[in-house]
Amino acid sequence: MIETEDVDGNLLPTIETIIPLTGKRLLDLGSGTGRIPLLVYSKVKQIIGLDLHRGMLVEQQQQRDQRNGNWGLIQGDLRLLPFSENWFDLVTAGWAIGHFQGWYAADWKTQVDQTLGEMVRVLKPDGAVVIIETLTTGSTIPAPPSQGLANYYSYLENQWGFERQQIQTDYQFRDLEEAIEYSAFFFGDELAKKVRKNDWVRLPEWTGVWVKRI
Repeated sequence: MIETEDVDGNLLPTIETIIPLTGKRLLDLGSGTGRIPLLVYSKVKQIIGLDLHRGMLVEQQQQRDQRNGNWGLIQGDLRLLPFSENWFDLVTAGWAIGHFQGWYAADWKTQVDQTLGEMVRVLKPDGAVVIIETLTTGSTIPAPPSQGLANYYSYLENQWGFERQQIQTDYQFRDLEEAIEYSAFFFGDELAKKVRKNDWVRLPEWTGVWVKRI
């Protein structure tokens, strides 16, 4: 799905308007299969991808090696970062922290606070925290896909002072059958039915980019 997403290439320019990437040190939290590192590795001085799950890092390592990339991968917890203060120019978390709202129920704000505090701690002066989350797949209008995520997004903005940008990051498939197949596998049968009904070879996708400068 990474290869089909953001057909217009909107995410990278959005990040580069926040902070110039050349010569910068970047820490990517909840790095998963490498969506952010694969996007920026040719521009920055150093990247470290951190994820709790080793299997994700193994898959990212394979992607990295196929591209002759050179960045570090560390297994660890977003809430307790193994780095000293004032080390990174940019700390990103893509499609990661929002899961806390579901995982930790009533305690999600405490977990978010711990994570954001760690992100700020390891930043250099004039650095930036960038959080990337979904604003709905399969809609022509950007919006939080659930009330829980709406609460989380509001918390970022109202309690932590993050500023939000909204960008379109549509999926582009080869044909309608591929669009239906991928939509069903990754998002479920209801979205697949919607894709078929609308003949969406290009599946609408919205992404929120939340920024806090230090």
